[in-house]
Amino acid sequence: MTDSKNHSGELKRVLGLPSLFAIAVGVVVAQVVFVSVLQGVGLGGASFFVALIIAFILTLCYVFTFSELALMLPKAGSISAYTEVSIGHVPAIVATIAGYLAPAIFGLPAELFLLEAVLDALYPESFTQIGWLIILVFLLLNILGVDFFAKVQNFLAYLMITALCVIGISGISQADPQGSSVVALWEGFKDVDLDVLSLTMLALWSFMALEFVCPMIEETKNPNRNIPRSMILAAVVLLIIYTLVALAGYLTIPQETLSESDIPHVILVSALFGESGKFIVAVLAITATCSTINTVLATIPRMLYGMAHNRQLPELFLKVHPKSKTPWVGIIFVALLITIPTILLKGQQDIILVLMISAATVWLVAYIISHINVMVLRKRYPDFKRPFKSPWYPLPQILGIIGMVYMILNNSPSPDMTLQVYMNAGVIVLIASIYAGIWVRFKMKKGWFEPEPIENALRN
Repeated sequence: MTDSKNHSGELKRVLGLPSLFAIAVGVVVAQVVFVSVLQGVGLGGASFFVALIIAFILTLCYVFTFSELALMLPKAGSISAYTEVSIGHVPAIVATIAGYLAPAIFGLPAELFLLEAVLDALYPESFTQIGWLIILVFLLLNILGVDFFAKVQNFLAYLMITALCVIGISGISQADPQGSSVVALWEGFKDVDLDVLSLTMLALWSFMALEFVCPMIEETKNPNRNIPRSMILAAVVLLIIYTLVALAGYLTIPQETLSESDIPHVILVSALFGESGKFIVAVLAITATCSTINTVLATIPRMLYGMAHNRQLPELFLKVHPKSKTPWVGIIFVALLITIPTILLKGQQDIILVLMISAATVWLVAYIISHINVMVLRKRYPDFKRPFKSPWYPLPQILGIIGMVYMILNNSPSPDMTLQVYMNAGVIVLIASIYAGIWVRFKMKKGWFEPEPIENALRN
C-alpha cells in the first residue's frame, strides 16, 4: 500500500473542544432545520416537544456509537474505517458514498435554494448569485487550512447560537402573542398519543450529522476527551435551542401559519422584530447556510481522504496541500459535486426536496450500519482498547436501530412521495454498490464482505 506521506504528509492537530463543538452545531443547524422545527410545532403543537425528546434520545444513541467507533479506530475515513473492520469493504464504501456524499450533493443545493428564496422575499433581486459566492469563498478557506476553517466556523456557529437564543427568548417573552397560550400547551401534553412518532422524523432531522466531527479526528487535540464531549454537548445545546425556538413559534404565530409556510422562520422573526427583522433573518439565513457549507467542505473530503488511505478510492484523494496540509483534491471534488445539481436543478426545488429526503433515507441506513459495527466489533474484539465505551451497551444500539428503521418507513408526507423516495434511495445505493463491488473485487482484490483485520486498518 502507498503511504500517504509519499503523497503529501500528515494532517495537523489543531482542533480543540470549542472548534469541534462549532463543527457539530454548524453542520446541523441549517435553514432547513429552522423550517423543520417551526413546521413541526405548527403541525403537532405540544406533541412536537415530545418528538424533540424522542429525537434527542435517538441522537444520544448514535453519538455513543460513533464516539466508541471513532476512538477505537481514530481514522479520518470515519464510517468507512469502522465498517471495513466490521463487515467488509463494500458496505464501508456504500455507507460513506450513499450515506454521506449523496446527502451532501442533494442537501446543500436545497439549502442554497432556500437561502435564495428567503433573501429574494426580503430583498428582491439583490442576492441572485450568493450561492456561487458562498461555495467559492468556503472552497478557498478550506484549502487555506484547517485553522482558517476553524476560526470561521467558530465565529459562524457561536453567532448563530446567540441569534437563535435571542429569537427564542424574545418569542417566549412576547408581550402581545398571536399564537397559542401556555395553558393550551399544557393541555396539549395530556392529549399526546402514538401519533407523536410521525413528528419524530422532523425532529430527528434537526439532530442529524453531529458525527461529522469524527472525520476531523486526525486533526483533533486530545480526541479521547474532545470527540465525545463535543457531540454530547452539541446535542444538549441543540435540544435547548430548538425548544426555545419552537416555543417562540408556538406562542407567537398561529399553528396553521407555521405549518403551511415554506419560510416560517422569516414569519417568526418578522413578527418579533418588525421591519428590523428583515436584516436579522438575512444574517441568520446567510450564517446558517455558510456554516453548513463550511463544515461539509471540511468533513466530507476527510472521509474521502481516509477512504483513499484504505485504498477504497483512487490515490488522487490522498493529496494534501504542501503548506496548509488540507485534502485539497477532495475539497474541490465535493465543491464541484455541490455546484452541479445547483446549476442543473435551479428552479426545481420540488425535485431536489425529494432527492434530499431520498439521500437522507440512505443516511439513516448508514446510522444502522454504525450501530451494527459496534455490536460486531464488541463480539469480534472484546478486549480491544476502547477509550470510550457506549454506556448501557447494547441498549443504545438496539434502540437506535429500531428508531432508524421506523424513520425509514415513515420518511415522507405522502404515499406517492414515499414510493419515489424508496426508488431514488435504491438508485443511490445501487450506483454506490456497483462502484464498490467492482473496485473491491478488481482493484483491491478482496472479498466484498471480507472484514479487514483491525491491526491492518490502524496501521494504514
